[in-house]
Amino acid sequence: FDTVLRCLGIPARLVTNYSSAHDNNANLQLDFFLDEEGQVDTKFTKDSVWNYHCWNEAWMTRPDLPVGFGGWQVVDGTPQETSDGMYRCGPASVQAIKHGHVCFQFDAPFVYAEVNSDIVYSRREKNGIQVIEKIDTTHIGQLIVTKEVGGDGMMEITEAYKFQEGSEEERLALETAVMYGIKKQTTQDTTYQPQTDVDMDFEVQKAVLGSDFKVTISFRNKSHNYYTATTYLSGNIVFYTGVTKNEFKKQCLFSFLFLPSASTFDVVIKSSEYLSDLLDQASFHFFVTARISETGKVLATQKATVLEIPTLKIKTQGETVAGKEMSVTVEFTNPLKQTLENVTLRLEGPGVLRTMKKEFRQIPVNSTLIWELKCIPNRPGLRKLIASLNCDALRHVYGELNVQIQKP
Repeated sequence: FDTVLRCLGIPARLVTNYSSAHDNNANLQLDFFLDEEGQVDTKFTKDSVWNYHCWNEAWMTRPDLPVGFGGWQVVDGTPQETSDGMYRCGPASVQAIKHGHVCFQFDAPFVYAEVNSDIVYSRREKNGIQVIEKIDTTHIGQLIVTKEVGGDGMMEITEAYKFQEGSEEERLALETAVMYGIKKQTTQDTTYQPQTDVDMDFEVQKAVLGSDFKVTISFRNKSHNYYTATTYLSGNIVFYTGVTKNEFKKQCLFSFLFLPSASTFDVVIKSSEYLSDLLDQASFHFFVTARISETGKVLATQKATVLEIPTLKIKTQGETVAGKEMSVTVEFTNPLKQTLENVTLRLEGPGVLRTMKKEFRQIPVNSTLIWELKCIPNRPGLRKLIASLNCDALRHVYGELNVQIQKP
């Protein structure tokens, strides 16, 4: 879509939003419903958080909008929802989204929710009253980036879409968006009395694919009360859209939260628990909920994490001159605790070599594969070599190298 826009003379760029909300009912918030035990009720929870979502921006004037809302506009080549019965999204003014003016066309409420909605955890009691247990105002839209001009790096543009998280301006923008954008709803009375004197969080240890790692759950009791907590951890293998393939880890912990102090608990995730069902993206999603026994209140939080996938190393030997033979080497070390079978390795580099393919029957545990080949580059200038590896147990392993090919 970027290419089409640029061919038409319209400046365009690709945008990636991490922790991107998918608001199904257009109420500008994500609703996560908890069951009586405090675990997420997947039957009633329809909203989701994508690990990331990409869309396009096009630069244009907006004579249909008030002055100041021209410039970058969100236009999505892969829209998630229909707009007036068609799968389309935008153009929505980025400036309008930042200030919460979602009344301006087109599809601004949905885009606003993607980058700045709140997550509301609620639970329905036996008498029918809906109790809001927690409102997470910082999880969505944690980082928004585009490709930097003239390089392969990324440029952060979060501030183009939202004011600093938690600032008065950001909360005002949300209130403005709610005022303009929410469809009138008939909701039952809700109460919100969170457990304010206990904080809960968790961290997921960075890990390479095929290794064990741990999740550390921490509590901070800020009161002078003695509390006990029943904590549930749910680990899920997910697609990048947040859709769960299966739950691979489920653990319940009972903990004592002593007077003003911090408590931490580790849960070990073994590679044998996730490897057999892992998806191409190597993405996990963890939910942690805790019920405070003395008050009945529930704490809840969630995080997505991606395993580090091993990379391919590409090296060159000899002169890198157009018309002269040079050598390219690709290296890969098997990080898994199993032999890799039916491995396919590819190498390409426009202007340097044609696409090459080689198959290896096996790569034993901890062994290193080395593939060396000769080529004669035919075009001078900055070129890129890209290698990829695929097999049954490991996918999307890449490596790249920029090479400056000299003139003869």
